[in-house]
Amino acid sequence: MREGLAVPEADVRRACGEIALPQMGVVEQVWDVDPIPEAGIEDRAATAVRELDFGDVPEGGEVAVGAGSRGIANLPAIVGGVVRGVHEQGYDPFVFPAMGSHGGATADGQREKLATLGVTEEAVGCEIRATMDVVEVGRTPERDVPVYFDAIAAEADAIVPVNRIKPHTDFGGEVESGLSKMLVIGMGKQRGAKMAHDWAVDWSLRNMLPEIAQRLLSDLPVLGGVAIVEDEHDDTTLIEGVPASEFLDREAELLEMAWERMPKLPFEGLDVLVVDQLGKDVSGQGMDTNVTGRRHFTINEPEPESPDIKRIYLRGYTAKTKGNAMGMGQADLAHEDVLEGLEWSKSLINAITASTVRGVRLPPVVETDRAGLLASLGTIGPVPGDEARILRVTDTMRLKRCYASEPLITAARERDDLRVVAEPAPVEFDDEGQFVAPSPDGA
Repeated sequence: MREGLAVPEADVRRACGEIALPQMGVVEQVWDVDPIPEAGIEDRAATAVRELDFGDVPEGGEVAVGAGSRGIANLPAIVGGVVRGVHEQGYDPFVFPAMGSHGGATADGQREKLATLGVTEEAVGCEIRATMDVVEVGRTPERDVPVYFDAIAAEADAIVPVNRIKPHTDFGGEVESGLSKMLVIGMGKQRGAKMAHDWAVDWSLRNMLPEIAQRLLSDLPVLGGVAIVEDEHDDTTLIEGVPASEFLDREAELLEMAWERMPKLPFEGLDVLVVDQLGKDVSGQGMDTNVTGRRHFTINEPEPESPDIKRIYLRGYTAKTKGNAMGMGQADLAHEDVLEGLEWSKSLINAITASTVRGVRLPPVVETDRAGLLASLGTIGPVPGDEARILRVTDTMRLKRCYASEPLITAARERDDLRVVAEPAPVEFDDEGQFVAPSPDGA
């Protein structure tokens, strides 16, 4: 079925004609970071708990600590610190999975998913209680949408979500990925996640999340949350207790901080972006849309204002994504390795759950890197190939070092936030037409 889908390099050459290929050097982004020392993570998380108001919690009451988002640095130490902090306040904590439909939408699957994140009973020092059962907390006033919540957590005397604040890949709003989303979708389990993604097509998550989060804060004993912000290296830079009374306002402020700290491309206007790998371990959308500037696969959500990239050429996958090609629809061209490693069922099921089926559209496939670069350069308008603004990155998370074409190298010399670490040289290909140079940031 897949034979014949990859276009040979010779056909691309005939279509594009003679194109001068660029010289590429290496630029490194200079980031000013101040991460929390690893040895101090658990203590900082325990301290964050003291910033929450336990005044209405009965003596010795049970506190449900929600966790489960993937990709968070130091997650076991943070959750363990929160558990310790709850113990130190005189209450009885338990952890529950707050991850929507992940883990196969089963209680055992979600418990196993927590374990793969390092969150086990032994690691965090308390019981883990998992269920997919939910209760209906109420319904929204105008649209009459049901609001679901984890049945076990709803019976606790207090609830504390623990999550990282960061820009979301599917939408932009005052609150995006973080505490509110965990309350509404993660703690809503499979039914809550399905409800949210169904209604997002019409209502938009940027409007839905604050309204439903406010309803949950009013109707359930949510003390607040423990918020995490990471720096450009994905290291923990902030752990903060956010009281319920400040929940939405403070999360919006922390989102601005997270946006400033997230790694981005060092240039906003590009003719071609070459991405070596996409993966669910990189971003929920395979390639972070806040980095690529492409969110056209999400209905009813505007595109980010920047960056402006004419062509994206995708070369392959991370090992951990195991063929889940969510996000490949952002690319204009793809290497045949994307086709060969593609798991269609896994990719489509993910896209259906997130209501983003456009995100798994298969781009035109080429057999070689040279063909991918030529086809990209041949479709950017009247820009000579050797004058094009081209960037090659490992993925949309590892952006400290990038291959950059000569015009970008020239621009980098004038900036304090960039350092040229390798001078421009001709792009090298092996006998098969593939790039010789390895991924720029060591993956």
